[in-house]
Amino acid sequence: MSPNAMTEPVALPADAELVLKVIPMPGDCNANGDIFGGWVMAQVDMAGSVVPARYTQGRMATVAVDKFVFKQPVRVGDILSFFSKVERIGRTSITVKVEVFAERYFAQGKYAKVTEALLTYVAIDEQGRPREIPKD
Repeated sequence: MSPNAMTEPVALPADAELVLKVIPMPGDCNANGDIFGGWVMAQVDMAGSVVPARYTQGRMATVAVDKFVFKQPVRVGDILSFFSKVERIGRTSITVKVEVFAERYFAQGKYAKVTEALLTYVAIDEQGRPREIPKD
């Protein structure tokens, strides 16, 4: 299979919000020429924090990452789209699902899901203690 080929093209989610688009560069690669998983995880954390920030109205912290799944490699030049949606809102925490789709640079308009994860953020006060999420 060529490096630009994609398996299982999928439609982008209609029930989630596009919160980030980014193109990984050569400096983000591991020794195999694929993008470091840790780099992808950092981008997912940033993308995941966008929607909860609207609810917490202040400081928040990532407290859990669950079900982080790498489905396909991410390559230099892929155009990554990060979609986020709230799964649950608790008294002090918000759980968000983030799905990442790649458009290979030479196959734009066709998407493959490369990563998905559930992340939980907690609203915190100035001392770093959990605080209630405002109701309005």
